[in-house]
Formats: sequence, C-alpha cells, structure tokens
Amino acid sequence: QLQRFFEIFFKSSSPQQAFNNMKEAITKLLLITEVFSESPASGPNSFNQCSQCFQMLTFDIGFSTSIHPLILEVHENFDFPNEDESNIQDQTFKEFLFEDTFKFLLSNESSTSSFTEALQKIYGSTLSKDGAYHREDGPCLSLEDINSMITFIKELKSLGQFELLFPSAAPMMQTFLRDLYHMVDPMRQLGSVLTVHWLISSLLQQFQFMTKETLTDLSEWRSKKSRNSSQTIMKWLQPRNFSQENVNLKQNFPSNFIKNHEALHYSSKTKERQCSYDKDTLSHIRQIFTSPQLDLNPQFNPKIKEYYAEVPFDMVTVKIGAEPSNCQCQVHLDQKKGPSTANYLLGLGVNKIIILVTDDSQPSSQVVSSYKITISREDRPSLPLFDEYMMCGFVQDCGSRIRPEESCGLQPLSHEYLSAISQTKFKTCEAGDTKGQWIVPCLSCSDNRTCDWREITWQPHGCQYSVLDKPELQRCVEGRRILFIGDSTNRGMMYYLIERVNKTLQEWQKTHDVKCYHNINEGKTFISYSYYPQFWMNATQRPTFEKALEQLLQRSRPLENTDQTVLIVGGVQWLNSNHLQIIQKVLNRENLSNILVIIKSIGMGFHLPVDGIHSLSQAEVQNLWNENLVILDTAKNLGYEVVDTFVITMGRYKEFLQGKCGCHFHEVVKSNPSEERPHIRMTLSRRYTLGKYFGSQSKPSQLQDYATNSQSPYHVQGPINQVYSEILLSRLCANKREPVST
Repeated sequence: QLQRFFEIFFKSSSPQQAFNNMKEAITKLLLITEVFSESPASGPNSFNQCSQCFQMLTFDIGFSTSIHPLILEVHENFDFPNEDESNIQDQTFKEFLFEDTFKFLLSNESSTSSFTEALQKIYGSTLSKDGAYHREDGPCLSLEDINSMITFIKELKSLGQFELLFPSAAPMMQTFLRDLYHMVDPMRQLGSVLTVHWLISSLLQQFQFMTKETLTDLSEWRSKKSRNSSQTIMKWLQPRNFSQENVNLKQNFPSNFIKNHEALHYSSKTKERQCSYDKDTLSHIRQIFTSPQLDLNPQFNPKIKEYYAEVPFDMVTVKIGAEPSNCQCQVHLDQKKGPSTANYLLGLGVNKIIILVTDDSQPSSQVVSSYKITISREDRPSLPLFDEYMMCGFVQDCGSRIRPEESCGLQPLSHEYLSAISQTKFKTCEAGDTKGQWIVPCLSCSDNRTCDWREITWQPHGCQYSVLDKPELQRCVEGRRILFIGDSTNRGMMYYLIERVNKTLQEWQKTHDVKCYHNINEGKTFISYSYYPQFWMNATQRPTFEKALEQLLQRSRPLENTDQTVLIVGGVQWLNSNHLQIIQKVLNRENLSNILVIIKSIGMGFHLPVDGIHSLSQAEVQNLWNENLVILDTAKNLGYEVVDTFVITMGRYKEFLQGKCGCHFHEVVKSNPSEERPHIRMTLSRRYTLGKYFGSQSKPSQLQDYATNSQSPYHVQGPINQVYSEILLSRLCANKREPVST
C-alpha cells in the first residue's frame, strides 16, 4: 500500500526513486545514531544494551516540493494515530503489524547450519574445541557473537512481510558509510560497528547466494511475482549483489567484534498478502477483517460461506475487507470488479454484503465462490413508556449540529406548550414547510436511552396535518394525472401514495427510467415517474433536467392545464433554485402553467464516508440548511406547493435504511404475514408513527388497515418517510378536502 501511495503521490515524477529516498533517509539516520553511540567521542555508555531486545520505532516523514524527504520526528514506540475509527481500518492494520512482528522475532526457523556454511565461506573459519570460531589472522568470535549472527540468519529466513533496509549494496550507501566512518572516527578506533557492518553484509550476500532468492527492489519483486507466482516472500531481500569494493572493505576493519545485536539490521514494514498455490484453496478467502471489529457468527472458517453479525444503533459505518487464500485469486466486494476493501453504511435492519472470489489465472477472470455477511443494525434503544414520564422535543441531533447557534438534543417541553398542542380544536397547517419538532416521552430529557422511541411524533408549531382516509384520498386523486420526477427518495413517496390509494402495492421496482402506472385507483388515476439525475452516465451524455422533464410530460399526455395535472419534483441534494426556473420555463412553453407543482426539498444524506460516492464535510452539511431555505422560498414565490423534508430528516439522520447515500428513510419489502420481521421493528401499523402530528382526527385505524393488508405483495415501510409523505398528500389534496367537523 505504501508503494501504491508513492505511485499516486509522485505520479508526475519518480515514485520508485522517492520510495527509495525515504528508505535511504531512515537508514542513514539509524546508522548515524548507531555510529555516534559507538564513537569514542561520545564517552562511556550510560545504559546497558540488550543483545536480544527489540524496539519498534515510528517515523514521521515529510515531502515538500521534491522527491527528497525530511524526517520530522521519530517516536520511540509504536505510534499509530487514529483520528477517525469509522473511516479507516487502523485496528486491523495494528493487528497485522503486531502479528507479523511476533512471527518475525519468535521464529522457530533453524539457522545454525546456514550460518556455519555462510561463515566458513566468508571467513575461512574453523570451529575450535572450546566452541569458538577462529580466524587465521585474528581473534575469535565469542558464543554471544555467534548467537547474534545465528539470530540474524534466522531473521533473514523469517522476514515475512518485512523489507530489509540494511545492509545495502547501493553504491550511494557504501559511500555514505565510508564518509561517516572517516568523519566520526578518523583514527579508525570504531572497531565493533565497522566489523559488524561488514560481517552482516557478507552473511546476507552468502545466504542469498545459497538460497538463490535475491531481488533489487519492490518493482522488480512485483513484476517477477506476476511472471512466476511460485516465488516466495523472501524476494524482498536487498541487495542483489555486493561489489568487489564492498568485499575489499574488510582489509581496513579492526578485528574485534560487536557484542550488541541491537544494531545488526533495520527493517520497515510493507503490506503484502500471504497466499497458497494449493488448488483446494482456490475458492476460499484466508480472512475477513472489519473495522470496528465485528463478532461474526459463526466464527470465521474459510469453508463457511455465510456469516451474521449484530451491531448497535450508533454504529452507522463499518469497513470490511478480505484476502484470498490462493495466490491466483482476488476478492471483490459486491461486484466482480469491486474493491477488496470498502467502507459500508449500515442502515437500520438488515444489511447484506457479498464477497466474491475470482480466479485471475485465466485471461478472463471467473467468479469461483462467494461469501455473504448479513449485518443487522439495531433500532434506537428504547424503554417502554411508564406512568411517570416527561415530554421532550428536538430538532437536531448533537452528533450533527446543522444549526450550531441553536440547541441540540432532547429539550424538556413546557407545560404551556403541551397544553397548546393537546387542544381538541387545532387549525390545519396551510403549508408543507411549517416548522416543527420531534416529540418523544422520556424518563429524563438528559438521557435519550430512557425514551420510548416507539411513541415519537412530529409536531408542527401551531397547527396539524389531518390524514385523509382511503375514500377521501381516492376522491382527491380521481381523474388526476400525477407526475413524479426525481431520485429514489422521490420514488419512495410515489410508492407510498400508490399503496395508500390502492390499499395494496402490487408491483415495485427500482426504476431508473420513465415508468407509467395506469392501474391506480381502479384505473381512475394515472401516475408516471422519471428518474433524475442519471448519475451513472457520462456527464456529456447525461440528459439535462429540462430534457428529462420534457420527456416525462410527453410520455404522460394528455395533460390538462389545471390542478388535475400534478407535477412532484425533488430529491436528496441535486435540486436547486435553477431547476425551479427551468420548471417554470418548460411549463409555460408547454401551456401547462396552471398545473399543481409540489416541490420536495432536499434531505439529509451523503453525510457519512462511503467508498465510491462523494460525501459531505460537516460544513457542507450545515450549508444544506441555507440551500434548503432558498429552494423553499423560490418555490413559494413561483406559486408552487412545498414539502420540507430537510427539517424532518436532519434530527434523525442516523435512522436511514439500506443504501450507500444514507438518505433513504423508506424501503419496499415483500409482505409475508406468516413470518415475523425479526430485524426491523419500524412498521407503519403502529399508532406512534402518527400521534399528535396528525391531531385527534387522524383516523390512524385506516392507516393500520392498509399497512397490514395481507393481500399486498409489497409494502412501503419507514416512519420518517411516512411523515413527509403524508404531508405531501395533504398538499396534494389541500384544495379538494371537504371541511372537517371538529
């Protein structure tokens, strides 16, 4: 991953050189530190060095305008800052780093024979009767020295996914060493450091010669791996060859040897997968990693293909990745060319994630198996309603303050306010953007865990929206042609309308084109829908809003220039005041200036980081408030009705359902009265989804009847969608409603 980062960051210069420069800077700093610590000028050591101790260091590296780095800071520990747990899988990387480090340090590899063979070729040494190695022209190596060298060879055999930085055969590094030795020790008294540098370089050269597994750099390792995948991870070793100049350096080295194993070599971590070439592993993944970590049930086993996990309400995202067991395979999330790691939004209820394993050994990769992870996100924690409770209200959640200058979270409601909204005679709201708040009963407004969230209700200030029963709604839409244009949130309101009018939803699909429905209200009502914007198309080929609107009008004719024709426009966040001007222009041109236009304003969404789509910063989310006001004001100035969905969704932004945008507050599910819905408890049949929001005349029983209709193959559910969809119906029928007796 570090290599890929350099390829992207330095794509206009030399990524490999920048990568090598970073490794060289780290190596030089460590060598300087080591040599100066051994220099006679540094005085006697004030600490005891441990020959079998290791220390993990963390380097902060900075690049400015060149490919040459600066080492900004060295942390004397393993420092892995994690600024956003929901955005990166730091915990997984930490576990990998620690796991591979322990494997590296605690390897059971036998290295005595390899050490003996290598040392004899280098040194012409023979083992004496007293157990020490002797050289013809100098003193011997002690047992401690021998153990240090044996450990070094053992580590070479167990590098795993580490890359050796020193010793290095790079000519620049050898020149640097000579200059360093001469600068620090012109009298050549620095015996132990020079000797160990030469010895471990020679040991490495001989060991690589014996194993015949040597490469020069990362790019060569990667290219050769693609040509011959049977090579092992040991190809990360550097350098490839030591020049004669390096070997001749031994003539100038003193004969005493180092007693400190701590400075033998320095390694840096590079992330690369482990895999097998066994055909039996072709359809398996080696591991699944998640951040935050999920408790998978059953416990992961490559042979088990389906897993289940439950997560709490406040966990709204999870990062999921996987690694294949076989070196010829790749893993992809959700689709054949999907990524191997991705960030997912977790909607309330059931979320399904598919991991595909593809065999890439053939010219055209084939899917060989799939794994499924089902994640159930719990509803908001709720306590049953007790006799003693208080009413609390809120507009915005403190986790995402849209209006920083206003209060957030639950606030206690005054007795006067409660008395005002409890009166039996309440005027009807005259607009679809009347300000209001969510009201919920709690034991304490300072703790949202004490609330009965099943009893939450939306309460406009000073008025109420009455709900039409089925006969009233059918009379309202009889003979009308209702046109919807917008994204999936607009489509959700359309299906809600169809189910309310027909008392059943016989067909449903995620339409991304133009769709016409002639079977509404026993054929007495026509509904059409056009999906906009078609974001998946190339920007130069994507139909404009004006073109899409014209096409919808043509497909929906004949149309009357009266309120018998209704145009409902809106979506999540694509709509702006320019679209409203285009609507006016097109309707005037088509002689439809007197039809009823209802504008659904923007809603919460795209506020959480997800791979593959643009997400908003907190400042951009806050700016949605002002954008929404502009849309509402412009629409009303043009004589259009409005439904303000932003003020309704912003306080409950965590209660989105499935989808990548975090903007869906509805979902269409198959109706099956014989089965329970164990994961989603939000159903439209509950009285709390209406409450005082619709006043005492709301007739909730009629809504309960249609919501539990066993004859309906499909059902639109989601209480937040229900609230603003009922407001839509109230505006649709505002001029056709008969006076309601109190």
